Amino acid sequence: MLDDFKKDATVRMQKCVQSFQADLRKLRTGRAHPSLIENLKVEFYGSDTPLSQVANIAIEDARTIVVTPWDKTMVGAIEKAVYKSDLGLTPMSAGAVIRVPLPPLTEERRRDILKVVSKDAEAAKVSVRNVRRDVLQDVKEALKEKLISQDDERKAQDEIQKLTDKFVAEIDQHVSVKEKEIMQV
Repeated sequence: MLDDFKKDATVRMQKCVQSFQADLRKLRTGRAHPSLIENLKVEFYGSDTPLSQVANIAIEDARTIVVTPWDKTMVGAIEKAVYKSDLGLTPMSAGAVIRVPLPPLTEERRRDILKVVSKDAEAAKVSVRNVRRDVLQDVKEALKEKLISQDDERKAQDEIQKLTDKFVAEIDQHVSVKEKEIMQV
């Protein structure tokens, strides 16, 4: 029974960390990466569609993303979506191919990105703590129903707290790696 609580907490906390990592990948660090723009919404036959579903996204060099739409008529809509995004990118089309050069990051922009990283990290930590709260509530319910003893409840609380500390530390580690990556000139 206690192992079930622990496994549940581990799986849910791991998902919180993975979601945070996915958010970090979307942040611009000065190097070109397809995840920067792959989730931008593009007007495609009347509906908003992720860019990755209407075009091929590739990296030409360290500072250039190349977007090749599958439908040649989408070039204008893709350029518009990239330009309107809050990424500060200016697309350039060359026929059926769109090149998106990444300008060098300014010190001010780097600091803004670090603020976003901190905010996302805190949100991830809160979600991990919410998982802890939910699992501990389940443990208390099991104790009320006399499925586990008080000793088992105490042991479960300690183990869940250790898991929480482990995943919060993992989030902090991802933040420090991303900060170094962002501040690197």
